[in-house]
Amino acid sequence: MYDAPGVGLAAPQVGMPLQLAVVEDKPEYTRDAPAGFTKERERKPIPFHVVVNPQITLLDEPNIEFFEGCLSLAGYTALVPRARRVRVECLDHNATPITIEASGWYARILQHEIDHLYGTVYIDRMYSRTFMTVENFNRYWKDRSIADVRKTVGWNQDLTERS
Repeated sequence: MYDAPGVGLAAPQVGMPLQLAVVEDKPEYTRDAPAGFTKERERKPIPFHVVVNPQITLLDEPNIEFFEGCLSLAGYTALVPRARRVRVECLDHNATPITIEASGWYARILQHEIDHLYGTVYIDRMYSRTFMTVENFNRYWKDRSIADVRKTVGWNQDLTERS
């Protein structure tokens, strides 16, 4: 996770058949981000923590879209709709039951990592027309808002058809 760098890693990604994921979003990961990047994504630093046997409840519809990547699919990205808010009931690193209420980017990370525990990766949820290499994303899209991406490519509300 740190080598990539990534913000989460699920045990199945490294061949471990466990319902366990680790999450951390370090402040330095967004230090050089374009203006508005962290605000639009509701992204704040998240300290390192472990979630074991998580049960997730979406508290909103999955209608917030941002580009996601994955350490299991290195070099690619796509727009993925996720719920803005979630509740996760799990055990922590000491096997103590905890409940996490998360929103914004933190909620996205939890949904992404917990998906891995059930054999789902972001390409199973992505808008397929937005799938691209990270190189193309960095060249053409990284400094644009999601609204600008939608406007530029002329997609309707659900991104399943072109306008």
